[in-house]
Amino acid sequence: MKSSLITATCLILAAQWAQAQTLESIPNAPLQELWVNGGFYSYHFQRNKNLNDRNPGLGLEYRFSSVASVTAGRFYNSDRSYSNYAGMYYQPWQIGPVRLGAVAGGFNGYPKMRQGGWFVAAIPTASFEYQRVGVNVAVVPTYKDRLYGAISVQLKFKLSD
Repeated sequence: MKSSLITATCLILAAQWAQAQTLESIPNAPLQELWVNGGFYSYHFQRNKNLNDRNPGLGLEYRFSSVASVTAGRFYNSDRSYSNYAGMYYQPWQIGPVRLGAVAGGFNGYPKMRQGGWFVAAIPTASFEYQRVGVNVAVVPTYKDRLYGAISVQLKFKLSD
């Protein structure tokens, strides 16, 4: 109950903040930034499934443009198995300092999805970056009984620019 109240309060505050901002296109400009992350924290929608919310790992993100970056890594997933991923973020819009778009790529390691083999997915994302620290937030949809939906948060740190 307490975590539901906190989640609802955060969503209401985020919605009020977003309503006060304007959706804008981000001009495409070249960048050369390398980011590293330590995995994810996932708040699963299906709380009764005993899923692993802490998803430690190691990943890299190379932002080559103000609207796009490539990413790859490995983490311990919600089903308590190791997963690998490789993909591309495309975030052409912003609300205030928050970039909006999606990440599309390949993932593996989920036992109920293609027997743990590779599959493709597109996931809505929002990113906030300030100097050498950033966060990616993804809304992972539930897919039948194979993948469990969650809000995933990924902290990242800039290594170079």
